[in-house]
Amino acid sequence: MEINADDSKLVVLITGCSGGGIGHALARCFAANNCIVVATSRSRSTMMDLEHDSKFFLQELDIQSDESVNRVVDTVMNKYGRVDILVNNAGIQCAGPTTDLPLSEIKNTFETNVFGSLRMIQAVAPHMAARKQGKIVNIGSIAGLAARPWAGAYAGSKAALHALTDALRLELGHFGIDVVNVIGGYVKSNIAKSLLSNYESMLEWKLFKPFEAGFRERLVGAQRQSSKITPTDEFAKHTVAAVLKKKPPAWFSYGKCSTVMAIMYHLPLCVRDFLFKKDMKL
Repeated sequence: MEINADDSKLVVLITGCSGGGIGHALARCFAANNCIVVATSRSRSTMMDLEHDSKFFLQELDIQSDESVNRVVDTVMNKYGRVDILVNNAGIQCAGPTTDLPLSEIKNTFETNVFGSLRMIQAVAPHMAARKQGKIVNIGSIAGLAARPWAGAYAGSKAALHALTDALRLELGHFGIDVVNVIGGYVKSNIAKSLLSNYESMLEWKLFKPFEAGFRERLVGAQRQSSKITPTDEFAKHTVAAVLKKKPPAWFSYGKCSTVMAIMYHLPLCVRDFLFKKDMKL
């Protein structure tokens, strides 16, 4: 076993660190706060700008694979002897009428956003429990607070992650492990950028064919408004500051529209439905 870690530095394992995304920004921000960062993505080539910085240890990771998850966690444990903070950031977007989306796409969304995070937690939590300390951070979304039309699959996956995070916070607190639910608002990310180019190949318009043009118009409009949403680095800075607190918050929310969606979450369903249906012209 090769133990090569400075005890004064926290070892942070982050999923989904491709360049330009939230995970990449989180990795840089943790490193700027004197942490050793294990940055992961499905392809090492997407993180090449971190390659020659000693603060980063790069690993290829497929969170849908038990073998890949166990290999990476074993590698980190052999190298550093611990994982102080696990950040489950990797995720994929899925948009469109829920009845028209191929079930395979919805399953893939849950497999990544929900079960991928659980794979990581089940692999890392026993090591944290043995040391009676650690932090697990799940990157959720305001979409999971109040599901709007065309976002049922993605919102459902994030709502499931929120519920699991709440349960894990109660369960793992027994072992001295803090579990943090980060509710991200509208933040620049890779999954948002890829949505427009991917939806045509995965979405089979059937029942909601008359709404296809309007749906595409909304996606194009969202891309044009991207300059007005929360910058990735800004989101990372505030999130890392919250996570690194001695006693981090159980829920932390930041990003454009996070306050609005929190209010929507508490509105009577009849009011929320009216507002969403009017906005989506249903």
